[in-house]
Amino acid sequence: MRSETIRKEAIRLGLAEKLLLVADLWDSIALDNDEVPLPDLQKRELDKRYKEYTTGQQNLHDWHTVHEGLRNKYK
Repeated sequence: MRSETIRKEAIRLGLAEKLLLVADLWDSIALDNDEVPLPDLQKRELDKRYKEYTTGQQNLHDWHTVHEGLRNKYK
């Protein structure tokens, strides 16, 4: 089925059906994540950040703290 045909059919779906479709699509992408190309620059950056994380060299913040900081910044 061509993507345009799929798009037209998806538009006709109700909200709940669209959300289920999106979830199914993301799940299928996750299963095939080895096929998603990742440039070497991004791989190196991810490796660097993971190393910093595992060695305790990163300052981590929970979502609540980040969210509160952003809300205060843009009041």
